[in-house]
Amino acid sequence: MKTLYSKFVVTTLLIMIGSLCIGFLMTNTYYHQVTKGKNDAKNVAIAEDIVDYIESAKQMDLDSYLTTLGQIGYQIYVTTGEEHRFFGGEYRDKKLSADVIQHVLDGEVYHGMRDFPKETFMTGFFANELINTIGVPFTYQNEQYALFVRPDIRLLFSEAHTLLGGLILGMAVLSLLAMLLFAKALIRPITQLTEATHQLAHEKFDTLLEIDRADEIGQLADSFNVMTEKLQENDRIRKQFISNVSHDFQSPLLNIQGYVDLLKNPTLSEPERQEYATIIELETKRLSTLTKQLLLLTSLDQSTRLLKREPYNLDEQLKETVRKYRWQLEEANVQLSYQIEPVTYKGDAGLLQNVWDNLLTNAIKYNVNGGEIHIHLQAHSTFIEVLIEDSGIGMNEEQLQKVYDRFYRADESRTKQGTGLGLAIVKQIVELHGGEVQMKSAINVGTSVCIHLPKL
Repeated sequence: MKTLYSKFVVTTLLIMIGSLCIGFLMTNTYYHQVTKGKNDAKNVAIAEDIVDYIESAKQMDLDSYLTTLGQIGYQIYVTTGEEHRFFGGEYRDKKLSADVIQHVLDGEVYHGMRDFPKETFMTGFFANELINTIGVPFTYQNEQYALFVRPDIRLLFSEAHTLLGGLILGMAVLSLLAMLLFAKALIRPITQLTEATHQLAHEKFDTLLEIDRADEIGQLADSFNVMTEKLQENDRIRKQFISNVSHDFQSPLLNIQGYVDLLKNPTLSEPERQEYATIIELETKRLSTLTKQLLLLTSLDQSTRLLKREPYNLDEQLKETVRKYRWQLEEANVQLSYQIEPVTYKGDAGLLQNVWDNLLTNAIKYNVNGGEIHIHLQAHSTFIEVLIEDSGIGMNEEQLQKVYDRFYRADESRTKQGTGLGLAIVKQIVELHGGEVQMKSAINVGTSVCIHLPKL
C-alpha cells in the first residue's frame, strides 16, 4: 500500500522535474526567439571590431594580437584558404566546409551562431564547434584572411557563475529536504488519527488525540475528539439502557414466575387465588406497556422517520383523552377541569396521542387524594400552547433535571405501573414536531407541563 508520505514525495519530485522541463522549454523558446539573434549580432560586432583594429593598426604582430585575444576569452580560427591557425581555447569539433571559408574570403559574413542546426534545445549556445562561430573577412599585409571567432564558454563561466550555480543547486537540495521534513510533520497527525480510528473500531472510546494545531488538521483532530467523547457517552448510555431494560424486564418476569408458583398450591383460598391472578395480570400489562414504549422509542430514534402531518382537531383529541381516563380520575379521587378552544393542528395525531396519554396519566398517578388537574389549549399567532397542571406531590430541582432521562423515576414508591420512559417519549415526539416542552414543579405544590407546537 502506498503511504501518503511516499505519494507526497513522488508528487514533489514530479513537480520539480516537470517544472524544470517546462522552465527549460520556456527558456529554450526565449533563447531561439529573442536571445539567439541578439547574441549573433553582438558577436558579429565584436568580430568586426577585431578586424577593423587589425586593418587600421600599423606594424601589428597578428599572431601576438590574436594570441592575446585567445587568452582573454575567445576561440579564434584564422585561415587564408591554404594556411590555418588556431588561437585561444581548443575547439572540440574543427570541421568547417570549404564553401563557408570561401564565402567569408569573398567578403561575406558567416552567421554560424544564428544558423546553428540544433534548434530543439539552446545547447547551440554552448556547442564548442567550429561551425558555431562568427566569420568575417579582413586584409592583413595585402593578403585576404577569414576570421572565425566565438567566446570561450569555459572562461566566461567565472567564479560568480559558479557561485550562482552552487546557490541554485543548494536551494534546490535544501528546498527538497525542507519539503520532505514538512511532509513528515504534516503526515504525522494523520497517522495518529488513523491509529486512533483503529482504536475506536475496537470500542476503545477513551482514545483522544493530543494535536495542538490551528490549521485544518487541528480542526479535524478537535472534531475527532468531540466525536470520541460523544461515542463514549453514547456507549455509556447504551450500556445503562441495556442494564435498565434488563432490570425492568426481569422484575415483572420474576414476579409472574413467583405468583405462578404460588397458584400451583392446591390449598390456596379463592380470594388469594384472585389476588395472585390480578398481580400477574398487572405485571403482564406492565411488560406489554414497556415493550410498546421501547418499540416507539426505537422508531423515534430513527432520524429518517417521516411524520404523518395531517390536519386534525386537536381539541377533540384532548377531550377524547380526558374521557378515556375518566375512570382513573374517579378511582384516584382527582378533579379535572379544562379550558379548550377549537384548534386545528397539522401533525402526526398518532404520535401526539402518546404525549397526551403520558402527561395525563402522570398527572393522575402523582396527584394527591382530592387533587386537581387543569388542561388549557390555546392557539397563538405562531404556535399552539397546551398546558397541563396538577396539584400533586411535585419534584425538587434535582429530580426535575433528570425527568427526561430514560428509565428515571422521581418517586419509586408512587410509580405504580410506570416504566420511566413516558417523559422521554413526550420530549422526543414534541421535538420531532419542531416544538418544545417546558416543565415546572415544586414539592407538595404540583407540576405544570407546557407544550408549544409551531404552526405550519
